[in-house]
Amino acid sequence: MTPAPRPPLVVVGDAFLDVDLTGERRVTGHGGGAPVLDAPSAWHRPGGAALAAWLAARDGHPVTLVCALAQDPAGDRVAALLRDAVTLVRLPLDGGTPVKTRVQFGGRTALRVDHGEGRPDPAGGQERAAAAVAAAGAVLVSDYGRGVAELPGVRSALARAAASVPLVWDPHPRGPVPVPGAALVTPNASEAGARDADRAAARAAELARAWRAESVAVTLGAEGAVWAAADGRAERLAAPLSLPDADACGAGDRFCAVAAGALRTGADVVDAVAEGVQAASRFVRNGAAGGTAASGPIAGALPLGLGESAGELAERVRRSGGKVVAAGGCFDVLHAGHVSLLRRARSLGDCLIVCINSDATVRARKGPDRPINSAEDRIRVLSALDCVDAVAVFDEPTPSRLIARLRPDVWVKGGDYEAAALPELDVVESLGGEVVILPRLPGRSTTRVVAARDRTPP
Repeated sequence: MTPAPRPPLVVVGDAFLDVDLTGERRVTGHGGGAPVLDAPSAWHRPGGAALAAWLAARDGHPVTLVCALAQDPAGDRVAALLRDAVTLVRLPLDGGTPVKTRVQFGGRTALRVDHGEGRPDPAGGQERAAAAVAAAGAVLVSDYGRGVAELPGVRSALARAAASVPLVWDPHPRGPVPVPGAALVTPNASEAGARDADRAAARAAELARAWRAESVAVTLGAEGAVWAAADGRAERLAAPLSLPDADACGAGDRFCAVAAGALRTGADVVDAVAEGVQAASRFVRNGAAGGTAASGPIAGALPLGLGESAGELAERVRRSGGKVVAAGGCFDVLHAGHVSLLRRARSLGDCLIVCINSDATVRARKGPDRPINSAEDRIRVLSALDCVDAVAVFDEPTPSRLIARLRPDVWVKGGDYEAAALPELDVVESLGGEVVILPRLPGRSTTRVVAARDRTPP
């Protein structure tokens, strides 16, 4: 008998719209020599609790997000960014949806502009929020001090959930204290009042007792985290990478999303914290190295049309000295062989752009019954893979024109091709790139999947 699916991870908290404005810095002779952001590009990203929910969904968890968004362009943009990734329970917001805009020169944030001071409407119906929390397999409270975690109906539901499922609470100085019974509370060193790792262990145990939580993990940035239970048991979880000067924006959300997801699937709390530390460290590394990050650690990984385009990603990675990898194919029915190929392709450089055939070119190659999945659906599925940074579509018989625009350092194809026979070989080599043929996993192919489906009785 097939086991019943696990209930979803429910993220409760304050959502923002994050906007990154990036470009070239120049100084003009007018206006007193003030720096000018020349030819800026803007990337929109879900922020706050919305980022934590998006990241958890990207890890493969079914996710419900309970947050407050105004009926304004920023609120609608956050909802659009989350579409097809999470189930959104949208509470009413009085005032504007918070927007945080970071102005960046050379990959460094020079200025942040915030606007939108909306607060959740306490008279708004909270029944849907309470019902979502009641159906959770685990809960993450991503509190940014904007009021969602203080709503009486929401807080009562969280208190009940803490007694039956793992609940992780990421606190904020302006927010409420965690509900009793939380499996894990995750203040940073400043919020915990801990100056160093030694003090953090004692402080974590003190806070666990004060908050009546099962345990507390004090996050220490580049130094990892210290976990302690209320009875004083403690563990130091070191970060695998030392990145003290890297942009850590979003790392806390990454840490909590992974820890909560691990608890949802049955992990021990210390193991969940360790997984969170590892993931947050990789997240910051990717942002510093120009890998999956784009002016912040996730924009390059957003589905096409929601973050930067494939061309913009390729150009940015090149400017930072990174290596651009591209892979081509129909990717009509995604299977384990495709995933293996793409993960190996991603390891060859600093970003991976997947170039897929349009629906028309798939039909021309495969016949009138193909593709089984539209280009739009294929983009969404591929974009959900953590190894894929962007997806682009080509509508010609070969991807040569798209390759000429992207100028990849490495062009990857599966093992059923010979490099010398590829029609795009000349354009790849003329741009100074190389063609890499990766062997396929034995027995995995779209043809086999489709044939097996056709043999299955209705």
